[in-house]
Amino acid sequence: MRHAALSALMLMAAPAGLSACAASGDAVGQGSFSPAYQGIQTVLLEDDLVSFRVAMQGARGVEDVEAYARCAAAQYALIRGAGFARHVRTNVAKDGNTWRGDGVYLISAALPRGFRTIDAEVVVRDCGEQAIPTV
Repeated sequence: MRHAALSALMLMAAPAGLSACAASGDAVGQGSFSPAYQGIQTVLLEDDLVSFRVAMQGARGVEDVEAYARCAAAQYALIRGAGFARHVRTNVAKDGNTWRGDGVYLISAALPRGFRTIDAEVVVRDCGEQAIPTV
């Protein structure tokens, strides 16, 4: 009986906790984020290994620069007739107000091995929803 009462209490408390998380997450997303995307340079390193060099101003941090490079890689994969990419590495540096990133991806028609893979169609759609430019 005690176990059932505890389970019921946890089920009632869960939505309240989740709504608190959602409310705080919304407040973070409502800031004045207005990035200036300054272009993408694509460099073929090997047959399917590609570097995407990006520059932007107004990034909130490394994650925004990485997202810009990921969007470029996803669109490039689709242009090349591939559906996937595997993230190899991304280097990010800030010089004054300008953030620069160099993301390297392995472009693949089939889902590559590894943990850091992306489905190009899904990522390009997400980039469009977030107004992040692609190649």
